[in-house]
Amino acid sequence: MHLSTLIAVLLACLAAASAFVPAPVAKARLAPLQAEKTFVETVQTAIRIFQESTSQGADFKQAVADALAGEYDRAAAQATLDDYVASAPCVVFTWKPSPFSQKALKYLDVAGADVKNVRLDDPWAEGNPLRAELGRMVGRTSVPSVFIGGKYVGGFDGGVSEDQPGILDLAFQGKLRPLLEDAGALK
Repeated sequence: MHLSTLIAVLLACLAAASAFVPAPVAKARLAPLQAEKTFVETVQTAIRIFQESTSQGADFKQAVADALAGEYDRAAAQATLDDYVASAPCVVFTWKPSPFSQKALKYLDVAGADVKNVRLDDPWAEGNPLRAELGRMVGRTSVPSVFIGGKYVGGFDGGVSEDQPGILDLAFQGKLRPLLEDAGALK
């Protein structure tokens, strides 16, 4: 067994034994495609999804995000993300226990931003599919994911390119407030 498959098995067990287990959710379009499963079925599904994801070229973090998300309607998750990103001038996808999410929210507040905070951990069953799709959309599965004026700018202290370096670098470069102002995201 490859190390990555072993790790996926361990993560799948964790997912099956914790609050990460995909379950029916209130928002019908994000509901997993199948009813609740047994522990063994959940682990088997997570391993299968992880292996499919890596065989399709996903990196390890994306494959883990896919495995934790379980089976869901990708088009519906993407539509939900698009709706959230369009719903406010500054949208931040976060997890409450993430220190970087908390720092991003704090520093955006200090910058005078009016932020729409979309928690991906409340509940996990809705957030995990969104996190997996965010990974595909922006090339990074970590949180926070910050969008200003409908455009991804990175996370707190990192991003995927020079144009999307994260809000900390944008602030040091003197670009954060002008971006927020141009988007109409200042209080």
